[in-house]
Amino acid sequence: MEAKTVKVRVPGTSANLGAGFDTLGIACSCYNELELSLHRDEYLDIELQGEGAKDIPTDNRNIVWRSITRVLKKAGVEQEFRGAKLHMTNGIPLSRGLGSSAAAIVGGIKAANEALGAPLSTQELLELATEIEGHPDNIAPALLGGMTISTVKNGHPETFRFIPKLHFKMVVAIPDFYLPTKAAREVLPDKVDRRDAISNIGNAAMLVAALLKGSKKFIYNAFDDRLHQPYRERLIPGMSDVFKEARTAGAMGAFLSGAGPCIIAFTDNSEEKVGTSMISAFADHGVKAEYRIFSLDRDGAVVIE
Repeated sequence: MEAKTVKVRVPGTSANLGAGFDTLGIACSCYNELELSLHRDEYLDIELQGEGAKDIPTDNRNIVWRSITRVLKKAGVEQEFRGAKLHMTNGIPLSRGLGSSAAAIVGGIKAANEALGAPLSTQELLELATEIEGHPDNIAPALLGGMTISTVKNGHPETFRFIPKLHFKMVVAIPDFYLPTKAAREVLPDKVDRRDAISNIGNAAMLVAALLKGSKKFIYNAFDDRLHQPYRERLIPGMSDVFKEARTAGAMGAFLSGAGPCIIAFTDNSEEKVGTSMISAFADHGVKAEYRIFSLDRDGAVVIE
């Protein structure tokens, strides 16, 4: 078998969207790019630039390479291709709740699969990436684009992907500190009140319905969450005030992106005003932050020239 050199682009993602804890995800217009050349000799050459370039390992510990080897093994060619040259350009901030690990995993499996002539189906890639990541909420939108609803049945992820009819931009406030997902999960309770569970079920369903129908009227309270954001607030100074100021500036709503610390506001106007207000609210709590404006990515992981 001959393997070709391929270059792929993978979007950043946001999970949860407030009430849809561990189930909802959305792809954003910030990207990592990866060029892969598989080799028969046992050597590894990894070049990095962009976000986190100084902090990402360039040896066998690299998550992109580890994901590539999983595809090689599943395709039965791990002994044929034992090395690779990788060049990665990262535009997704690390450990900020924007799906950097999911993008790395999806980039690796997508590139390896394409280099081998696509022996694995999209569903097989989804299952493999979910197995590596542990949950599909960021994996699904990174792979498929758009907005996704994901569940896991008997160890197998099932994903419904759609393009919202409601027009919006995502204003992303990016605080100047890291928050590992593990630390953000450790503050969550083992059990929740039934009323909180009912509230989240209703809000998550309302959010999906409003986006599918393009109904702005029902979206304003649909981001409210009782399962994870109240407990993670202690890790993110000023979180509730950032939410409040985003709404005051004209946002439809705001939520913690994944495990945080990034906060995203949905807007259909006044993006600059909303972003400035969010950054100011963080500053009032001694947190330096910047903001970026993203659109919905519709394509997910794709091969580029």
